[in-house]
Amino acid sequence: MTAESGTGSCEGRVAIVTGAGRGLGRAHALELAAEGAKVVVNDLGVGREGEDASELSPAESVVAEIEAMGGQAVANGADVADWEQSGAMIQQAIDTFGKLDTLVCNAGFLRDRMLAGMSEEEWDLMMRVHLKGHFAPARHAIAYWRDMAKAGETIDARVVNTSSGAGLNGSIGQGNYAAAKAGIALLTIQQAAEWGRYGVKVNAVAPDARTRMTAGIFYAEEAPDGWDDKDPGNVSPLVCWLASDSCDVSGRVFESSGGQLNVCDGWQKGPIESVGERKMSVAEAGDLVQKSIAGAPEPAPVHGAQ
Repeated sequence: MTAESGTGSCEGRVAIVTGAGRGLGRAHALELAAEGAKVVVNDLGVGREGEDASELSPAESVVAEIEAMGGQAVANGADVADWEQSGAMIQQAIDTFGKLDTLVCNAGFLRDRMLAGMSEEEWDLMMRVHLKGHFAPARHAIAYWRDMAKAGETIDARVVNTSSGAGLNGSIGQGNYAAAKAGIALLTIQQAAEWGRYGVKVNAVAPDARTRMTAGIFYAEEAPDGWDDKDPGNVSPLVCWLASDSCDVSGRVFESSGGQLNVCDGWQKGPIESVGERKMSVAEAGDLVQKSIAGAPEPAPVHGAQ
């Protein structure tokens, strides 16, 4: 399909994709454009660990790819964790294309280190870029959608967040990243619960793909010949469906990789054990812990744990 076909699942929608200059974000932007969306391609243009990049704007390169396939797109270089810049990014979509229907939050980078040796800066940067970088654009987007809903307009908007297997299960050496991504998973549930009244559905993906953040760490640097189950483009159809008006679910997190997906549940209550209507003793507390654990499912292992 090309962006000119007029039969896409996102035909006529306007979407922002953050961190869309490379990897997963680029794949999402191209898929959305191929499905008929007009896309704001956001990318700050930094390196894998957040350092300044000197190369030509990756966002502009993706815009050129979309235009070459007959689509419409515009580049944006905002720092998504900056309150004013993220607000201006939302406004750019509205000013350029007349509206905003979908926000795909994908931007991020890594500062890996074991928790015992992690610096305050390494912790704070992850919280800022990943967690605040999801909240700030969405906060400006919901202000736009809420105002429209209060004015009596029908809203059919979508937010697609990006969590991670590290955020769902933990990952040795990535405690800052895992904590931020776990926060995004819960933020998704919170947003869905609060924003459904305005006509906004919110979901998240936990992608498994070969990108600058995972190549050479979890996966080989180069893609294999033939079918590549870790190609970022394998995740994008799910993102595109969640971004479309066909999406009829909200408040869910999905893992996706290589032509497959599964929904993920967060914290669930295990069996309740009680001593009755009195204060438990310390020893009884320990006994009740063991009984509740015995009746609950085994937790998923932390990635990289021995």
